[in-house]
Amino acid sequence: MTAYRSPWMTEELDMLSVAARRFFQEEIAVHQERFNTQGYVDREVWNKAGEMGLLCASIPEVYGGGGGDFSHEAVLNIEMTRALASFGLGVHSGIVAHYILAYGSEEQKQRWLPRMASGELVAAIAMSEPGAGSDLKSIKTRAVRVEDHYVINGAKTFITNGYHANLICVVAKTDPDPTAGSRGVSLIMVETDNQPGFRRGRILDKIGQKGQDTTELSFDDVRAPVTHLLGGEEGRGFYQLMQQLPQERLIIALSAQASMHKAIELTVEYVQNRLVFGKPLADMQNTRFKLAECKTEATIATRFVDQCMMQLLKGELDSTTAAMAKWWTTQKNCEIIDECLQLHGGYGYILEYPIARMYVNARVSKIYGGSNEIMKELVARSIL
Repeated sequence: MTAYRSPWMTEELDMLSVAARRFFQEEIAVHQERFNTQGYVDREVWNKAGEMGLLCASIPEVYGGGGGDFSHEAVLNIEMTRALASFGLGVHSGIVAHYILAYGSEEQKQRWLPRMASGELVAAIAMSEPGAGSDLKSIKTRAVRVEDHYVINGAKTFITNGYHANLICVVAKTDPDPTAGSRGVSLIMVETDNQPGFRRGRILDKIGQKGQDTTELSFDDVRAPVTHLLGGEEGRGFYQLMQQLPQERLIIALSAQASMHKAIELTVEYVQNRLVFGKPLADMQNTRFKLAECKTEATIATRFVDQCMMQLLKGELDSTTAAMAKWWTTQKNCEIIDECLQLHGGYGYILEYPIARMYVNARVSKIYGGSNEIMKELVARSIL
């Protein structure tokens, strides 16, 4: 079969791919067991990523970024997935940085983006709460304006990068009227260093992606200057979130399709070397048929995601298509990994084998970025 090349790839991106692959392998993958035990990557990993130019690669150079576009973020997330590395790059560079770029004032961009690009600042976005996940209209965190500051109170959970983050995009209600709904939501940037009232809770003990810190956060009369409101106007947070979600969901889809191919690659190597009844497992018809099915679905996923990539790079990716890509690729990724694990037999259940780690790491992708049930509801609304 002729090797397929994504139509959006370039020679420059090929070079970035090689550099990223080396970084994720040498700085994260080889230390993954230790990172898994402690629940987070070392803080210096962020600084090294900044030095390598791997942070904010799609942010303009005038703000300290790499001057690229979303294709640069795509390459980084694909290589990180293939290295089986847990690192909150997507949230930091692909999500938070773009909220600031899209909605921030010039002063805000100059204040935060260069330090995010260098690794001085680690960014997170605080959406989910103990009682509100995909339903952002139900958040309880409040931001009350008192003169030239917002006073923020509330609790957030499942926060990627929460352990290291010293810049957090907080989704909060700025309108106390319960009938305001989505019109009462705003995005406020909170700098956490030496911030009274800000507390990090426990690092959550997840079944997978253990080296990626995920924490609880609490805000007890935390003060943020009104100049840290994104967009310059209260009540625009929900609109801002909806505008950026297609890109966030495509990041998830990109990782999912890369994961499918990695699982197949690992399994092909295993079945060619594993002997069963005196001959390679790869000679068994069931093995060959299962791998054929997995390869076909992974190929379909890649073509679909590439189509979404081309649309996004032209500014044409709609939220419905992004929702389709997110739910379908994450569902298929979990199914393919499960089939590949089965072909490993008992060894597939042992964490020493990468396929076992992929199995537990992949499961959350059907939940974060908006659960797959919510994705299907969004698609259904577009056709009914």
